[in-house]
Amino acid sequence: MTTPTTDPGTRVSRTPASGRLVHGPRPALGVAERVGVVVEYHLLVYGRTWKGSIIGRFLSPLFFLLAMGLGLGTLVDESAGGVDGIPYLQYVVPGIVAFQAMWLAFNESTYVVMGYIKWNQMYAAMLATPLRVTEVLGGHLAVIGVHLVVATTIFVAVAALFGAFASWWVLLAIPVGLLTGLAFATPTFALSARLDNDNGYGILYRFVITPLMLFSGTFFPVDQLPPLLQPVAWVTPLWHGVELSRAAATGTPPDWAALGHLAVLVLYVVVGWVLAHRGFTRRLTP
Repeated sequence: MTTPTTDPGTRVSRTPASGRLVHGPRPALGVAERVGVVVEYHLLVYGRTWKGSIIGRFLSPLFFLLAMGLGLGTLVDESAGGVDGIPYLQYVVPGIVAFQAMWLAFNESTYVVMGYIKWNQMYAAMLATPLRVTEVLGGHLAVIGVHLVVATTIFVAVAALFGAFASWWVLLAIPVGLLTGLAFATPTFALSARLDNDNGYGILYRFVITPLMLFSGTFFPVDQLPPLLQPVAWVTPLWHGVELSRAAATGTPPDWAALGHLAVLVLYVVVGWVLAHRGFTRRLTP
């Protein structure tokens, strides 16, 4: 609907007021609206760099497939007949799906979070509004969840073109990748809230990420590790994510072991959330 202004030659559009645009006191934002505002901000920031990250997420599985699945896999199949009776390509790729979810979660939960806390203080700016720690933390983790789903879906789609999966149940590896990534993201958020600088991240990558990649069943069975190291692998979130992803990719029906893996990942997410929320509250609020 258009109405004339004081200038007869000018007309402006007038939209009937509705929702929060009506006159009078406005109702307080709900929790979902608060989280949505934070999500919208992070997606707006990501909109400036998404092209580069999407290209990388297509190239990453391709390089892994060529180097580990097809290159090394050919040697393993010729010398040992695969692993546990399946071709090495179909063995290793589901593990890499879980590993890349862990890697992405770490990348998005370290320097980025430190920047929002200390360098550009964007979290403090958000908390200067009616937003609370719960919405600021939840909104950022929700966006990381979106990144995990997109990256895992791309990885699965690219790997499927190379015959890396034996069953359509591999689609369950997508929510498994999401859960695995969040099992690392929430504790890393908690750690970032307690660090004074980014020096700790180098230690984290050297002594956590790299060992987990090598000793959580991604590239070879955990039972080939020395007996003293096997229990260490069992308590890491990555091993549980690898086992669930591999079971989905091979079409293995869910059993009590799968429920145990899920329970451990959920426990990591919940405990990580509690610690992250406590850390953010102490660091960012008076």
